[in-house]
Order: sequence, then C-alpha cells, then structure tokens
Amino acid sequence: MSKEKRLSYIISTLLVLALFLCLQIMINMGIISRYWESILTMICINMIMATSLNLTVGVLGQVNLGHAGFMALGAYTAGIFLKTGVLTGFLGFLVSLVLAAIVAGFFGFLIGLPILRLRGDYLAIVTLAFGEIIRVVIENVGITGGAQGMAGIPTIQSFAIFFFVAVFIIAMIFTYADSRHGRAVLSIRDNELAAEACGINITKYKTFAFTLSAVFAGIAGALYAQSFGVIAATIFNYNKSFDYLVMVVLGGIGSITGAIISSIGLTILPEVLRPLAEWRMVIYAVILILVMIFRPQGLLGRKEFSIRKFLKIDKYKKGDVENDK
Repeated sequence: MSKEKRLSYIISTLLVLALFLCLQIMINMGIISRYWESILTMICINMIMATSLNLTVGVLGQVNLGHAGFMALGAYTAGIFLKTGVLTGFLGFLVSLVLAAIVAGFFGFLIGLPILRLRGDYLAIVTLAFGEIIRVVIENVGITGGAQGMAGIPTIQSFAIFFFVAVFIIAMIFTYADSRHGRAVLSIRDNELAAEACGINITKYKTFAFTLSAVFAGIAGALYAQSFGVIAATIFNYNKSFDYLVMVVLGGIGSITGAIISSIGLTILPEVLRPLAEWRMVIYAVILILVMIFRPQGLLGRKEFSIRKFLKIDKYKKGDVENDK
C-alpha cells in the first residue's frame, strides 16, 4: 500500500470519527431531539440500501426493481429470531444481522442465477415481480403475522450501533468496488462481450454482485426491524424499491458517494418540508424533476468523492512550486 493511499485511509477514518463524535455530543446535549435521532438512524439504513442497490444498478449495470424484497426478508428473519428470545442484547443483535444476511443472500443467489441472463426491461420486470411475490407470501404466512404485520420486536436505541454498522458496510462496498473483482464487474457493465472474451466468468461475477447486494439489503432490513419494533409487508412494496432507485439515480449511477449524499438528502428533505402538509410531496417531486433536468447524470455522475484526489492535487502543486524555485 502506498503512503498516499494509507494517508487517505487515516484521514477518512478520522473524519468519520469526528462526524460521529459531533452527532453523539449533540444527541447527549439534547440539541438533536429524539425525533431527529430516529431520522439519523433511518439515514444510516437508507445509506446501506442505496449503496447496496448501487452494486447492482451502478457497478453491475443491471436494473433491480425488487430490492425492497430482500430488505423484507432480512427484517422478518431478524424479527422472527429475536422474538424467540433465544439470544438477547448485543449478541442477539449481531446474530440477527448474520441470519438476515444469510437468508437474503440465499434468495439473492437463488433468483439472481437464472434472471441475470435477462437484460434491460425484462430484468426490471422480473425483479419487480420477485419483490411483490415476497410481499404477498409474507402477508399469507402465519409466522410473519400475516397482513397485520409483526409487532413486539426488541429494539435497539443506540445511534452509535446503526452508525458504525452503516460505516462498516459502506467501507466493504467501497473495498469490493475497488478490488479486482469489482473491476471485473465494471468491465462486464461496460462491455459484456469484451469481458467474456478476456476470460472473465460472466455468470459468476454477475451472480456474486447481485447476491452481495441482497446480503446488505437483508442487513438493512434487520436494522429497520430493530429500529421500529413493528414491521408490515406493505412497507416493503414496489414503492420502497423505487425510492431507493431514485436515490441511486439522483446521486449518480455508479457513484457510491453520490448514493450516500442523495440518501441523506432525500431522507431529510421530506421531514424539513413536513410543516407544509400536503404541499411537501409536490415540492419534493418538483425538486427531483429540476435536478434531473439540469443534472441528468446525477449529482456526481460516475465520479467518487475521494480524499486521495485532494492529496494528489496538493502533491502536484507542491512539486510545481519546487520546480519553479
């Protein structure tokens, strides 16, 4: 690892810790109310969902309209496990995340292996149908509470836990996208025929990326269940999938940092506009339309915000000054 890369990791880590400390201090002092603390928790969940969906839509280049289905699987898996009371506390929380990831990943692999042979509109329709099938099945199974939903799920009231789980997962997504496996997936997105001609196993990499996306969505679902304590299948309908797709498109398809920024903005914006009552959704929609008109590639396009780029600029300028001397 180069010195510059190591320095960028250290600076990024320090900035994340500084952000957490600022937020936690404001929560402890009462500057951030209990209500806005719950919004911050929801931002962490939405960031995981948006960045995980970006693995499929942005990195892999395949449209997925059923991402909320994997979130539902994770939420109900965690809810069913925690209500048994076999494990409680932080250990129960960790095991619930693992179980949610396994179940969502299993179904992601099961559905991804055959459908990723499809492309474009056909793939979008099949993933949309999958998400709705999951919702309907959940509503008609007794163990999930049926159409009435599931209540009494043990909750986690610590913002720190949600924050660091989100940071850990986003770091994993960044690492994967920057690895040789991630670059192989990017080559498939750019030119599938050329990638296959270079010896890249198309089916293997496409299925793995889709499954990994489902795994993270399952974890987000488990966090959602333990944040509210009450879940219902209607929450995870196709509108939920569209919401996360909007976050990906608005941030820039293929940009992980863009998805993070848009998920933060689109979670806070409806709450800020809440005093406007019925007009808030109209204003929300108009803002989205204006952004798409004047910035159709999204906020960051396919670019990533990186500390490393600033370090390179500083290094370049320093070299120029020394050469001028």
